[in-house]
Amino acid sequence: MDKVVIFGNRPFAETIYFYLKHDSEYEIVGFTVDEDHIQAESFHNLPVVPYQKLEKYYSPKEYKLFIPLGYENLNKLRAEKYYNAKKRGYSFISYVSSKAYYHGTTVGENCLILENNIIEPFSIIGDNCILTGGNYIGHHSVINDHCFIASHVVLGGGVNVGEYTFIGLNATIRNYVKIGKENIIGAGSIILSNTEDEAVYSPGETAKFDVPSNLVNI
Repeated sequence: MDKVVIFGNRPFAETIYFYLKHDSEYEIVGFTVDEDHIQAESFHNLPVVPYQKLEKYYSPKEYKLFIPLGYENLNKLRAEKYYNAKKRGYSFISYVSSKAYYHGTTVGENCLILENNIIEPFSIIGDNCILTGGNYIGHHSVINDHCFIASHVVLGGGVNVGEYTFIGLNATIRNYVKIGKENIIGAGSIILSNTEDEAVYSPGETAKFDVPSNLVNI
């Protein structure tokens, strides 16, 4: 059983702690954060240690890391911590929910794939990617390193998602579309053709009608 240290002490890290505790064979031994973000010496009755001094407490020869940071700065904060820890000799776990549907999909390290993801055959998930619950990843799709796919995203077959891309809730990407690197695909977007690097898409908010609800018959 691998012994794991989780990076983080905020709600997202707490959520991942819950999943690992209840739906994996990993033994969680502690948390680590940057020294100036330590708010308490323990979190869920486990020690919180400064990331800058991690080797003092958890040797890379005996412990593995999981860095489930969000999409801040287009996933680059998570990538920065990932590469730094890798340089220091740490290896990483990945967590794939027991309630995800996939068929021998290649999944990289430090990946998080939550429940009800449907990942069709011959797809590839790169390193350091996060897929929150309920996505559909079509056959032969590729999600490259350091991406964040929010819930209920639909990728048609053969889609290629460039590095450091964020795809928001309920977005839909047509079959065989190539998404450029460092894209922001906003919630509810519909993408039917290839995108350039660093592109931003947002369909906007649903219009509000100038009539009170008590005058509307539904």
